[in-house]
Amino acid sequence: MRLVIALGGNALLRRGEAMTAENQRDNVRVACEQIAKVAAGNELVIAHGNGPQVGLLALQGAAYDTANPYPLDVLGAETEGMIGYMIEQELGNLLPAELPFATILTQVEVDGADPAFQKPTKPIGPVYAPEEAERLAREKGWSIAPDGNQFRRVVASPRPQRIIEIRPIQWLLEKGAVVICAGGGGIPTLYENGKLRGVEAVIDKDRCSALLAEQLESDLLVIATDVDAAYVDWGKPTQKAIAQAHPDELERLGFAAGSMGPKVQAACEFARHTGKVAVIGSLPEIEAIVQGRAGTRVSTERAGLTFR
Repeated sequence: MRLVIALGGNALLRRGEAMTAENQRDNVRVACEQIAKVAAGNELVIAHGNGPQVGLLALQGAAYDTANPYPLDVLGAETEGMIGYMIEQELGNLLPAELPFATILTQVEVDGADPAFQKPTKPIGPVYAPEEAERLAREKGWSIAPDGNQFRRVVASPRPQRIIEIRPIQWLLEKGAVVICAGGGGIPTLYENGKLRGVEAVIDKDRCSALLAEQLESDLLVIATDVDAAYVDWGKPTQKAIAQAHPDELERLGFAAGSMGPKVQAACEFARHTGKVAVIGSLPEIEAIVQGRAGTRVSTERAGLTFR
């Protein structure tokens, strides 16, 4: 099968962990150990989140007083290189030495008139206590939003329109390479007066991964995150894990825009547009997800919802 596996930024850096290179590499290693189990006989495309990482780079840049901080599109490119490097190295240590790898800096076109620019919703960076979040919002002009009991910075998250490097990604797959691309939802760009330029935003990784999987005619889209499924009544005594869902039924449940909502929307769009299966599940269960034994499977094959 041709697999697109989208690794969540919070799966690569768990909530509450210090954002050190060592912690990120440890989590990348866990992901790669799982991906290696499904590599044989399959074509692999790996996308990844970058919310915590791009947020840290933005903080570091803001602390440097002698120059303006780099914009988010440049920081997105930096994180694509950093995380791609770690994935290449850790996965390369597990798979046959002759298997080629390639990390592609991936520009993704967005619409400058997208209403997302007027209403930031995409969380980036670490979590903050309420008082600290309010102080940073005042000092830096940030938008902030709740993340559980704490807060995070939020930025514009426009819908991806076109993956500019889709042809070289396809060429590399045809030559047998494992491709790491569309990191952090890709580098947000738009055309202005006929010229491409970067834009201050972060594209949702899951929506971009769904577009990537659709354009590559993938057989399966795996959205790996830090929970094992999509749930109804999440966090309540009545919570139930969804095993199988039709897109129409899943969308009616309503999921939080800052967490599970984009994953559900991406899975539903891929299933509708392709007639194939998208699965939302936990990073350590990637092998079981590909085998159909774990996660929330979203497809148009059956109506309704089933629960575990």
